[in-house]
Amino acid sequence: MRGTLFVVAAPSGAGKSSIVNACLARDSNIRLSISFTSRAARPGERHAEHYHFVSAEQFQQMVAKGDFFEHALVHGDWKGTAKQSVEPQLAAGHDVLLEIDWQGALQVRKQVPEAVSVFILPPSREALEERMRKRAQDSEETIQRRLSAAREEMSHYDEFDYVIVNEHFADAVSEMCAIFVASRLRRPMQQVRHGALIAALLAGDGSGS
Repeated sequence: MRGTLFVVAAPSGAGKSSIVNACLARDSNIRLSISFTSRAARPGERHAEHYHFVSAEQFQQMVAKGDFFEHALVHGDWKGTAKQSVEPQLAAGHDVLLEIDWQGALQVRKQVPEAVSVFILPPSREALEERMRKRAQDSEETIQRRLSAAREEMSHYDEFDYVIVNEHFADAVSEMCAIFVASRLRRPMQQVRHGALIAALLAGDGSGS
């Protein structure tokens, strides 16, 4: 049975990566697709764990070869999901999670209409700015640019199936995991997963009843 593709997007600083990582630790049925990016690694980030870090030239070569499932220019850097990171896992029956931006999510939904999409919002603008500043990795100019971009990103929340407000982290994680479980319990999925059971339950017993 083919796996489900989950798409999770959020403005920078909304806590998306933290929520996703907590859900991955809790739900062993989810596989995270590692995106490619042309930006430099931040302190603490490791190649092939957080991102596949490549040069802008390498990224464009991959685009030209049609290697990407989706790609977009985000905050001046290219990000994308390679097809080989997604399709084989879905075909093997694994659920795959894409942690991407709204532009990438739009491309994915056009190719995979049945994908389940989730958008994460911060509890306030003040909380969003505070989280950005806590990173202590970006300049003031970069922070202001990201805050401006966040408003544009958040305006696309209504294009997604589910919306989570990350006010209390534990609650947001539980809500995300609940979406994963509920998606697996949809009737079409259960009809395939438990086809033999359903057929046996509905079979006649020969008594004419």
